[in-house]
Amino acid sequence: MKGTSADDLAIAHHAALDARMVQAARGIRLLTLTSWPAGQEQRFLEDYAAGRVALPRIEYPRHDFAEVRAELGAVAAEADPDHPLGQYLRESAHSWGIAAQLLESLGTSAVTAHSVRLFGRPDEALPGDGPSAREAAQHFISIADELDRELMAPAEHITVSATALQLQLQRELDNFFGERVIEVELDPELISKAAAGATRIRLRSNAAFSDYDRDQLLQHEAFVHSLTAINGRQQPVLPSLGLSSPRSTETQEGLATFAEQITGSIDIGRMKRISLRIEAVDMALGGADFVEVFRYFLDAGQAAEESFASAQRVFRGVPVSGGCAFTKDTVYLRGLVSVHTFFRWALREQKLQLCRWLFAGKMTLADVQRFEPLFVDGVLEPARWMPHWITRANGLAGMLAFSLFANRIRLDAIAGGDEPLEL
Repeated sequence: MKGTSADDLAIAHHAALDARMVQAARGIRLLTLTSWPAGQEQRFLEDYAAGRVALPRIEYPRHDFAEVRAELGAVAAEADPDHPLGQYLRESAHSWGIAAQLLESLGTSAVTAHSVRLFGRPDEALPGDGPSAREAAQHFISIADELDRELMAPAEHITVSATALQLQLQRELDNFFGERVIEVELDPELISKAAAGATRIRLRSNAAFSDYDRDQLLQHEAFVHSLTAINGRQQPVLPSLGLSSPRSTETQEGLATFAEQITGSIDIGRMKRISLRIEAVDMALGGADFVEVFRYFLDAGQAAEESFASAQRVFRGVPVSGGCAFTKDTVYLRGLVSVHTFFRWALREQKLQLCRWLFAGKMTLADVQRFEPLFVDGVLEPARWMPHWITRANGLAGMLAFSLFANRIRLDAIAGGDEPLEL
C-alpha cells in the first residue's frame, strides 16, 4: 500500500486543527454581541427632540469564554509555525482569542484596547508610510464639503425604502446565482444600514437608500462579503475561511470598498460617510461622549436617525461617556489602500491570479500569498463564485495599468506650471 507523504500528514493535521478552531470560534459573534439592545434609537431621538439630552444607558450581558480561549490557545500551540496552514491557524486563533477577551470586557474601557489590537487606531499610518487614516479621512471630508449639491449626481437625491431595495436586491442576486442562495431580509435592530453573511443580507428597516446605495450593497456586501463566505465554507481543508475572522476584517472591508471603486459604485458622499466615522472614532478616543459624536454627525449633514446609527457604531461595547471607542471603522480606508496597492503589485508581478484567489474565502493579503502553492497543488479550492469585474482580466488589467502610470505624475508640478496644460 502506498504510504502517506509528510505533506499529506501536515495538511490532515492542520485540517483537524481548523475544525477545532471553527467549533471554538462559533460563539464569538463580535458585532452581534457588541450591538445595543433594541429601542435605544427611538428613546434617545424622542428625548433629544424634546430638549432632554442624556447619554444612553446600555447594559451588556456578561460572557465567559475561558474554555474557548484555552482551546484556541491549544490550536495555536499545535499548529506548525513553518507551514502556511499553521501560520494561518496560529494568527487566526490569536485573533479570535482577542475578540473573546473583548466580549468578556463589554461595557468597560478595556474593550478599547482589545479593539485597537484587532482593528488599529485612526492615527496609524496607512500602508507605504502614507498619511494616517485620520488625515486621509479629513482629505475626503474636505473634498466632499467643497462640492456643491447641484454638482452631485441626481441619484443621490432619490431614495427608496428598505422594502423596495429588498425586492431589487433579491431579484439581482437570484439572477446572479440562478437560484435562491442569499436571502435579503429587513432587520429593525441593525446598527449599520446593511450587513452580509453567507446566506443572508440584512437591511435596516427604517433606513432610506439611494441608487448608489443599491450598487454599493451589491458590490460590497453581496459580491464580496457574502461570496467569500460561501466560497470559504466549501473549502475542504480550511472551512474557517467561511468565517468573519477579526484578523481578515481589514482585507475584507478593503476588498469590498475596492469593488465599489472599480465598478464605479462609490461616490464622494460614501467616501465622506466612511471618513466621518474615522474622525468620530478619533473624537471618542480623545474624550468626546456619545452626545458630542452624535452632534458631530448632525453638523456634518446626516439626518438624526443616521447620526444616531453612526455614533452607535463608534460606541459599540464601550462606555458612552468618552475616552473609549470601538475602532472597527478605521479599517476601511486602510484596507482600501492596502488592497488597491496589492492589486497593482499583482499586475506588475504578473500574479493577478492571487487577486481571484482572494475570493476563495475570508483571508488576509498575507494569507493569499502564503497559500499560493496550496492553490496550485489543489489543496485549497479556487472560488466557485466571483463578481464579474474580477473575472474580466483585460478590463481589470487596463484599469490597474493606468493607475500604475498615473501615480508617476506629480499633480503639484502640473498645477504649479507656468504654461497651461494642453489636452
